[in-house]
Amino acid sequence: MCRHVALLGPAEPLAAALVAPPHALYQQSWAPRHQRHGTVNADGFGVGWYAEGDPVPARYRRAGPIWADPGFADLARVVRAGALLAAVRDATVPSADGEAAAAPFADGPWLFSHNGAVTGWPHSLAPLAAALPADEVLSLAARNDSALVWALILHRLRAGDTPGQALADAVYDVAGAAPGSRLNLLLTDGAAVAATAWGDTLWYLHDQGRRAVVASEPYDDDPRWQEVPDRTLLVATRADVTLTPLKEPPS
Repeated sequence: MCRHVALLGPAEPLAAALVAPPHALYQQSWAPRHQRHGTVNADGFGVGWYAEGDPVPARYRRAGPIWADPGFADLARVVRAGALLAAVRDATVPSADGEAAAAPFADGPWLFSHNGAVTGWPHSLAPLAAALPADEVLSLAARNDSALVWALILHRLRAGDTPGQALADAVYDVAGAAPGSRLNLLLTDGAAVAATAWGDTLWYLHDQGRRAVVASEPYDDDPRWQEVPDRTLLVATRADVTLTPLKEPPS
């Protein structure tokens, strides 16, 4: 379920990455090539981007399919950014949260997306939720698994964890509490991207010093795309990409 992409590179219209490529996120909403779970991502979408000189990203999210929103087409045509995170959503269960349930979730400089599903939701993660401060649970953006996973990660970021460590520890805890979960996570502050491959596909394209793209699947047929092995943490900047195996929780 779901497809997402994060990009760091030269400033260009959002459409250059999200609409124009032959297999862009826009097309992946109805015709993904590598999606293992679900087929149509029509239960909401969102894009967050960073304007030059402003560390806090803007967001545009809707509860419906990306192809049915003419406002997005106009926005993507004229808004330029050198860093973004966007996602199209295939919901796991019915929800009344509307666009609040659509990624990217945000706080301060951070944008976050979850491609996957937590098994046994919500009961499986009740112990992890109970360990969070009450105000953080009450401030959840939506009542779905992705919003709680984001709360777990944000709690670690606020405590001083690096983005990679925050993702790795959250995956370890959630996978331990809910075995069989799919936890492909994507996090950016506009300068770096951290991501996990855990149960679904993840790819990256790196043009050293110029561009780094991390996505559920390639948006074109450039031969430089590389697939990330399952159970791997990726951290990318425009300068380099680092891959680190993720620790498995006890069975």
